[in-house]
Amino acid sequence: MSTETKTPVALNLRRLLPLGAIVVVAGIGFAYRDVFSFETLAANREALIAWRDGSYTLAAATYALAYVLVVAFSLPGALLMTLTGGFLFGLFAGTLLTITGATLGAVAIFTAARFGLGEALSRRMDAGSGTMARIRDGLRENEVSYLLLMRLVPAIPFFVANLAPALFGVKLRNYALTTFFGIMPGTLVYTWVGAGLGEVFAAGETPDLGILFEWHVLGPILGLCVLSALPIALKALRKGGAE
Repeated sequence: MSTETKTPVALNLRRLLPLGAIVVVAGIGFAYRDVFSFETLAANREALIAWRDGSYTLAAATYALAYVLVVAFSLPGALLMTLTGGFLFGLFAGTLLTITGATLGAVAIFTAARFGLGEALSRRMDAGSGTMARIRDGLRENEVSYLLLMRLVPAIPFFVANLAPALFGVKLRNYALTTFFGIMPGTLVYTWVGAGLGEVFAAGETPDLGILFEWHVLGPILGLCVLSALPIALKALRKGGAE
């Protein structure tokens, strides 16, 4: 009798282990967040360049893997990592490595959340109302468009965009593809900033991290947001006309 009642609990705890590990590591990373700083990058830039020049393939693979871990465990320093990618590998390679690492990390945390929280939370979300119900219904009707908007809109924290879709049962394939392409504009901008860090270091200055919110950069991103939202608007218009 006691075995039957304890087994489901044990199974649930095992399912929660990956998500629990993410929370613990994220907490440790937050406690040491001051280590991930522009000053740290500036102080170690020569050693990093020497490492890259000595073994480019190993450095690129290590960078991509480090980005996977930063995203998967929600560690601080993702922006600094993106700048470092541009600084070490240039605009094209840096952007590709960052997007690949970030996408794999996002898929990892998505999978851990879905595996750990399971069907019980999905059923609770299905029974929800209000804002949660509107998000759920929107994702079900326009999954790809909603996921792209979550990635493109700079106001939505990356951590939220990673976890929320797992709670609403979106398809992993759509999640991965919209992550890869949705984070591309912002990643491209900050990798571009990172590619110019050599001159910034030489001048003893700090990079302009607010460039993403300047109109000549933000405008095209907002344009992509409008394009992503267009299928949602058209479907809503058709639905309204049919009624």
